Amino acid sequence: MARIEKLTPTIGAEIFDVDLRAPSAELIALVHNAFLDNLVVFFRDHKLTIEELKAFGREFGKLHVHPISVPKIPEHPEITLIEAGPSSKIVAGEDWHSDASADHEPPLGSILNIHEVPENGGGDTLFANMYAAYEALSPQIKVLLEGLTAIHDGEKMRAGRNVINPSERLIWSEHPVVRTHPETGRKSLYVNRAYTSHIVQLSKAESDALLAFLYQHQESAMFQCRFKWRPNSVAFWDNRCTLHQAIWDYFPQRRYGIRVAICGDKPA
Repeated sequence: MARIEKLTPTIGAEIFDVDLRAPSAELIALVHNAFLDNLVVFFRDHKLTIEELKAFGREFGKLHVHPISVPKIPEHPEITLIEAGPSSKIVAGEDWHSDASADHEPPLGSILNIHEVPENGGGDTLFANMYAAYEALSPQIKVLLEGLTAIHDGEKMRAGRNVINPSERLIWSEHPVVRTHPETGRKSLYVNRAYTSHIVQLSKAESDALLAFLYQHQESAMFQCRFKWRPNSVAFWDNRCTLHQAIWDYFPQRRYGIRVAICGDKPA
């Protein structure tokens, strides 16, 4: 019998006693509901193959292909390798971000299966609840943010990436600063350090000041949970209402996993 335990009152839950390799309709419904309620759900002791991870991801929608990066496994363009080791100069996800938010239709969510963790610990991932961050704002700030849009620019992520078309400008999109979740109807902040370049309706000075405030606010520890990976752990997060940050505190040790993302819709 599946069992769900919250990590914090605000965000995150672990789901126990399930088999992700052979999910039933009942299990998919349970995971989907826990995902919407907790924003990110975690599983232990699941070493999924590429095909098994893709099959599990497809239970929630069509798989997303990253619009910027060249796939490291050409026969599986839906798979992103998450790897760092002694030769790494940078790692993916060091800044707080929402996956591929420069895409016109960013992913609904992402599923990461970490197979190998640093031998001396480290490599945790932080997740933050953007519903809670929005709801904690004063009524006056909420009024200010309504109707504002921001540019999410893939050029901010070019460094260190093997991009599909190196000579072309990378993808960018204009999204609302406050988006409404298409399933829950709740509002959340939708800006992030990694991709957001500026707010369209404001001057540069105003945009910089407001974004600096929003980043500091939304990254508060009160909105977070911290997940400590063990070998063969899985995380499935809602990319529409969370931010996450990968902690690179384990150099030169190795961390390795595989990830899929699920297609979403245009933020509204």
